[in-house]
Amino acid sequence: MARRVVIAGAGGRDFHNFLVYFRDNPDYEVVAFTATQIPGIERRRFPPELAGPRYPHGIPIHPESELPRLIRELRVDEVVLSYSDLTYQDVGRLASAVLASGASFRLLSPFETFLRSYKPVIAVTAVRTGAGKSTVSRAVVKELLKRGVRVVPIRHPMAYGDLVKSAVQVFTSEEDFERYGITIEEREEYEQYVRLGLPVLAGVDYGRILLEAEKLGDVVLWDGGNNDAPFVRPDYMITVADAMRPGQEVSAYPGEVNARLADAVVVNKVSRASREAVETVVSNVRRVNPSAKIVLADMEVAVERPELVKGRRVAVVEDSPSVTHGGLPYGAGFVAAEKYGASEIVDPRPYAVGIIKTMLEEYPHMGPVVPSTGYAPEQVRDLNETLRRMDIDAVVLGTPADISKLLDIGVPVVKVEWELKVIEGPSVGELVGEFLARVKA
Repeated sequence: MARRVVIAGAGGRDFHNFLVYFRDNPDYEVVAFTATQIPGIERRRFPPELAGPRYPHGIPIHPESELPRLIRELRVDEVVLSYSDLTYQDVGRLASAVLASGASFRLLSPFETFLRSYKPVIAVTAVRTGAGKSTVSRAVVKELLKRGVRVVPIRHPMAYGDLVKSAVQVFTSEEDFERYGITIEEREEYEQYVRLGLPVLAGVDYGRILLEAEKLGDVVLWDGGNNDAPFVRPDYMITVADAMRPGQEVSAYPGEVNARLADAVVVNKVSRASREAVETVVSNVRRVNPSAKIVLADMEVAVERPELVKGRRVAVVEDSPSVTHGGLPYGAGFVAAEKYGASEIVDPRPYAVGIIKTMLEEYPHMGPVVPSTGYAPEQVRDLNETLRRMDIDAVVLGTPADISKLLDIGVPVVKVEWELKVIEGPSVGELVGEFLARVKA
């Protein structure tokens, strides 16, 4: 008899695990998905067009809070954890709730869900959201382009919209962002590649996505999301650790998996951290992965119009996943506002409305910054309304994407840019050279 399974997810890894491991496996029947972390992605259905002939009506998606009830009512045999950016305490608490409700609790190894490419694959992952993956990924891409290598980035999924229409997405211009109707969070990850003249691929069905990527380039770059493991088996893997959050490299799931699998670990933001914190991260990495090369690095921030920041009251908008479930109090926007002499970084809490108010209440660790939450049009409206209510002279935009076109707030918007700066250890060029030598051997 097939084991009845619930896949606990957050609109990304869960769908991948289903498609590559469960969809055509007669030993299992997936009776539901659950969803968390991302507001508004539950109460829908994984469509039959993607679920396959064994699931002619698709598969319902419920809030994770309903998991104990689902286990009882659907006679669930096991729950498979299929999302990332969790502390070990989070994992233990979820496992306890599942076990106490009568089901088994399971984690799939990345090796059970890796896709294999006939093209060389380099992956950039992290030990926790907000460590600086996009900065390292951009540096890797620029190095490959300098060497004349056609690189095609595949981005970790953010499957928030119509799942059938977004099964395979290829972005080559900003017009494609509009065509697919993507969220702020998706723009934040795709835009840097489009600016470099590269296609970036994402979506739901990564088997088909990988086939498209292999047609377009010589090398595939896996650009990870949160601290998830790659979906495509890498020939070389770079993992980014955060010196501002020592200990996360060995206390976050599946971040420690990435630390253990890495060929190189970039310890980022070292100038913002104490020497003891940097030494802790390095020691932890060496303990779990003594063969990994270790790079100490910084993200150098800059703004185009510093005069709009100096001596001004500003609001800082930061990448939402990093300052919400990623646990960071602030990001590059806050650093830039301090660097360029803002007279005050205005606390948004007295002015927040809608989803912004909810997120600030749900994540009290957040500093005086505004999360760039915009998974739906009404959430973008809440972001705009919050900023309009604030008594500010400018907005410092610390998100990876330039979302200023989506903001209508009546004050200037100052975009923060940042680049990776290696302080100690191998350069990005040396890491890329090692990757290329390995795949040519």
